Amino acid sequence: MKAASLLILAALFLSACNTFEGIGRDIQKGGEAIERAADKASK
Repeated sequence: MKAASLLILAALFLSACNTFEGIGRDIQKGGEAIERAADKASK
């Protein structure tokens, strides 16, 4: 029972890491788009 619980917790932890990584990439892409728009506006 303990092994199964640890396996489930490990799977949840790893999936959470992938989720946060995806959110980080989305935020980064949004920031890059804002930066490009600001560059165009300043020219």
